[in-house]
Amino acid sequence: MSESRAVKLSSRSRKDKDIKSFQTSIYEITPEVLIDWLEKKGEKPYRAKQFFQHVYQQRQPVEEMTTWSQTLIAKFLTDFEYALEESKYQISKDKTHKWLFKLRDGKFIETVLMIYKDRATVCISSQAGCAMGCTFCATGQAGFDRHLTSAEIVEQVARAQHKTDIRISNVVFMGMGEPLANADEVRNACEALTSDFGFSARHIVVSTVGFVPGMKAMRNWDLPVTLAVSLHAPFDDMRAKLVPINTRYPIAAVLKAASEVSHVHGRRVTFEYAAIDNTNTTFDCAHEFGKLLRDFNGAGGAHVNLIPLNQTTNFDGKAPSADEINRFADIVRSYGPTVTVRRNRGTDIDAACGQLREREALAN
Repeated sequence: MSESRAVKLSSRSRKDKDIKSFQTSIYEITPEVLIDWLEKKGEKPYRAKQFFQHVYQQRQPVEEMTTWSQTLIAKFLTDFEYALEESKYQISKDKTHKWLFKLRDGKFIETVLMIYKDRATVCISSQAGCAMGCTFCATGQAGFDRHLTSAEIVEQVARAQHKTDIRISNVVFMGMGEPLANADEVRNACEALTSDFGFSARHIVVSTVGFVPGMKAMRNWDLPVTLAVSLHAPFDDMRAKLVPINTRYPIAAVLKAASEVSHVHGRRVTFEYAAIDNTNTTFDCAHEFGKLLRDFNGAGGAHVNLIPLNQTTNFDGKAPSADEINRFADIVRSYGPTVTVRRNRGTDIDAACGQLREREALAN
């Protein structure tokens, strides 16, 4: 575990309180706190190194440590707890894993693990709910509960890793919430993922619907993570109906902020585009979107992820046909950007953001 993160987390500690009063999660334990706890249990300080190697470097559950006795593990799990309780866990036909996790205050978040031939990617939440109100998104339709702590964020990655022998290589902040509205905790989580878990910053993607203040803050991050901007429409009036925050931060402001982040980090920006039939995949939309990205002056140009809409209860739109999506992609490509048409995964288990939480809420 890096010294810088240990100092940062321990600065939030309350020295005059007992351990459980200031440790919210196993994944927020600092070396100094663990060493102090071990010494009070009559154990040697080197046990702390064993813990961090097992939990962070090997990414394994505390319960499976072989360098600690079962008695010591039991004592540890009495004083320290996981922040996430598995409320529901499903695996789809295409081997996509999805969790509905319950937080200690009773709020719920979702995490998705996608396993491909050459990699494993985990999609994590940064907030319980979301305040952005995107009309086609199940999370946005449900509203906002609260920000997640960095410990709650990184624990999602760890818990996903516990379910697969394939070492997770990619992390995307595309689950519930607007990551850059919770920029400080997301930055701390990214630092932990790189310094403690060993992820490459270039394999971490932070998504935003265009929250410009958070994008400006991201310019000051030391880590060259990739920025993904959910644009979804090339015209301000159309985008404002899909993404209400566009009334505060229109497309031009979003593209300008994205370009600045791109140049600071030296990373190409990815633009997410939810394809909605008879809405944002017309010829006019395709040509205007292509022009916008042709003129985008970020480092390395622009890449587009074209995503067929996942239908939700409170939005009438549907995904276009494959021919319509491919036609749209070809037009955008003609202006220079690279375009990937993404295949939806985990549809049989409601793996899209917010859908599982929505289904559970309706059932109860």
